[in-house]
Amino acid sequence: MLRRLVQGEAPPTQAMSIVERLAGSPYANPTIQAGGPDASARKALDFALNLAETMFRYGAGALEVETSIIAVTAAFGLENIEVDITNQSVVLNYSAKDQTPTTVLRVVRSWTNNYAGLTAIHRLVSDIADGGVSRTEAAQRLDEITHRPKPFPRWMVTAAFGIFSAAIVAFVGGTPLGSLIGFVSCILVDLVSRKLGEWRVPEFFSVATSSALVTLIALLFWWLEVPISPALVVVGGILLLLPTGRLVSATQDAINGFPVTAAGRFLSAVLIFAALVAGIAVALVAGAALGIPPLEVIESSGSQYPWPAVAVLTFVAVAMICIAEQTDVKLVIPTSLVAVAGYLLLVSATAAGVGYRLAPALAAILIGALSRVVALRLGAPQLVVAVPAVLFLYPGLTIFRSMYMLTLDAEVVNDGALGLFNALTVVLAIAAGVVLGDNVARPFTRKLSSNERQRNRRR
Repeated sequence: MLRRLVQGEAPPTQAMSIVERLAGSPYANPTIQAGGPDASARKALDFALNLAETMFRYGAGALEVETSIIAVTAAFGLENIEVDITNQSVVLNYSAKDQTPTTVLRVVRSWTNNYAGLTAIHRLVSDIADGGVSRTEAAQRLDEITHRPKPFPRWMVTAAFGIFSAAIVAFVGGTPLGSLIGFVSCILVDLVSRKLGEWRVPEFFSVATSSALVTLIALLFWWLEVPISPALVVVGGILLLLPTGRLVSATQDAINGFPVTAAGRFLSAVLIFAALVAGIAVALVAGAALGIPPLEVIESSGSQYPWPAVAVLTFVAVAMICIAEQTDVKLVIPTSLVAVAGYLLLVSATAAGVGYRLAPALAAILIGALSRVVALRLGAPQLVVAVPAVLFLYPGLTIFRSMYMLTLDAEVVNDGALGLFNALTVVLAIAAGVVLGDNVARPFTRKLSSNERQRNRRR
């Protein structure tokens, strides 16, 4: 009895089966081929690499890519698989007993907005894990996904950028005229950034140019004495430039045990954030050189509309983000409703006296939890719902105000640095809140995951 009390049931260094990594994911307990792999195991490895590359290109997190690879290779009968994922590469090692090990590597060098494609891949992996899809059929379906047109045409994406900016300007307290200027300036910024992308300009300079352009447009209207608040107009333009998806994915990777991938994504997100700050700073310096009078950058008391109208603005803004991110059509309305629920919690927490750091984090936790429920019901990864739904929480006005203090007002440089630090704190708190909400909801969504698997089997 004493020996049983002090001795564990299993050696502490016992190796964990890689299939156990699927616990808590939508692919838990996959159907595994009992007869072992066929003679062309290399083709299964190549398919897994193609799948992983496509998921990374479409914005998936490292944990989602890893669980998808494990589920696919297990369903195809490949045991003794090891997966190593970094920020831009995936390495697979297959060591069958009494055979020469095979190691394959794939580097991801391009990215695109295609949440609809990521949703389709999620459904493909679920079908493979259920054992109803052969490798040949799976390769054909993956090829169809990668060559399928995106759900929304380019002109609609450009219009969505403008409508989002108009809604956000009204959300943070701008006037209808300010919303109109934000609409026009954001469409112009999207056209310029698209042209810079065609010229293969690095993303850092493209984002810096876009943020500088939207700031200069707001400053020029201020110079012409148009009755607007230029800071609020700038907010509507820079929120879509924030690396929201990367921050959420990087936080998720860091928490889930992918430090190298998280470090790479955090560095990429920080560079984009620095490009935003640099563009705003250049525009402010250029405005001062042109003789534009100093701005009245004050704290916003919130939208001038009642909260039901602001909830509608939130719904519209998030729907436009979904279009910009090429989300599946059937996910646009549910994602927008999740954002409205987060906004209502934000308003309630603020009214209860919760601090400006904690209130967005609480709303992000709710959005992360609801996103997992909605995603599982509709057969999509949680990130596809959470990233668009959480964007309205980011402190764009604080970022602009802090940069103004740092750039042009030497007397309040310390206040500007403190404001920028506070903005970064809120940004990270929101990203961590999304991941926390996803993990909190996992024990309550196991039945939803099993229901999704049963629907896949019936199909």
